[in-house]
Amino acid sequence: MRSEVSIIPPQARRGGGSGGVIAGKQAARGRRGGRVSPLPYPDRMTSSQPTSSPADDTQRVDLVLEGGGVKGIALAGAIEVLEERGYRVNRVAGSSAGSIAGALATAGIPASTMVKVLRETDYRRFEDGPWWTRTLPGKGLSILLHNGIHRGTYLREWLAEQLTAHGAPGRTGTFADLRYEDPEPGLTPVGAHAHRLVVTVSDLSAGRLRYLPLEAADLGSTPDSLRVVDTVRASTSIPLFFRPVRWKNVAGKPAVLVDGGLLSNFPVSVFDRPEGEVPRWPTFGIKLSAKPEADFGVQNRIRGPLSFGKAVADTVTGFYDRMHIDSSHAVARTIFIDTAAVRPTHFDLSADEREMLYRKGRKAATDFLDGDHEQAAWDFEAYKARFRARTL
Repeated sequence: MRSEVSIIPPQARRGGGSGGVIAGKQAARGRRGGRVSPLPYPDRMTSSQPTSSPADDTQRVDLVLEGGGVKGIALAGAIEVLEERGYRVNRVAGSSAGSIAGALATAGIPASTMVKVLRETDYRRFEDGPWWTRTLPGKGLSILLHNGIHRGTYLREWLAEQLTAHGAPGRTGTFADLRYEDPEPGLTPVGAHAHRLVVTVSDLSAGRLRYLPLEAADLGSTPDSLRVVDTVRASTSIPLFFRPVRWKNVAGKPAVLVDGGLLSNFPVSVFDRPEGEVPRWPTFGIKLSAKPEADFGVQNRIRGPLSFGKAVADTVTGFYDRMHIDSSHAVARTIFIDTAAVRPTHFDLSADEREMLYRKGRKAATDFLDGDHEQAAWDFEAYKARFRARTL
């Protein structure tokens, strides 16, 4: 049997659940032109003293969370069901809204608290900036001057406030808090590659996807100094809506960072083990769209210039995910939440709309675990036998 298609070279991956502890001889060079590079890896593994992670391997779960702007409460609803069923979040990868949920989850914040916070948050405050950016001419001027309308300052401050108020005490706010400890001795990677949270950002200057904190050094930083809220702010920079984040790369040149979903909104294979190695615990994807019927649900109807432009944007932003997902493997372990009724930038969400997204997230997770008229109940042993049986 084949393993899931992965963005990680098989020779560079070890350990983990459906995903593994990330390791390898050396970092692979990124490809230009907007293509995504393989993840960089350490050249050896050793034990360390990171933060705690779930003790019961049978209830560990790695999560890959799709971005979706204001739809994050749907992710929280799904995670809440997983926690109620006894699953404990081990590691999380995400972009945009998925990175926000991932930052909260890996800080030790229960999903029930995440739901409460997201219900009470005034999303309109995320649309920050001077008064004139609320007018149509002002929006255009802000895009011309700053490449985006809203500053994104409030989003960063809001996330920092939630992590401080609800996260585990004694945290530094950097990725040093999120060092990962594998339950199997000797399989914990060292240095910048041993973290429970992976955030994707699109580096426009380099024309590639970045995995942070794994590639912190390429951006002139280290995991121990890289703040989680700054990384999430970069990943949530919806192009033109939020101003891009500007850092310096290791050479001191500008690095312009925007929403990770621009290149990969659903890096479902990020934690996968090498082909032929049986996962020790599952990796669940949580996707903010309906379950695909074929070709991962893509059907662009082109009838004129507007639909043509939309199809071009969808192809550019979704090609990487579709290229790297073997749908039979990915669909079997993905919770699909149909959130099409809400736009990612609809920051004026009503209480009813939030409740609808939350309930859709809970129902999707319940149907995934228990089964419904479209799918059988989740069975990890059956999944391994079908997709991840050890090859001889």
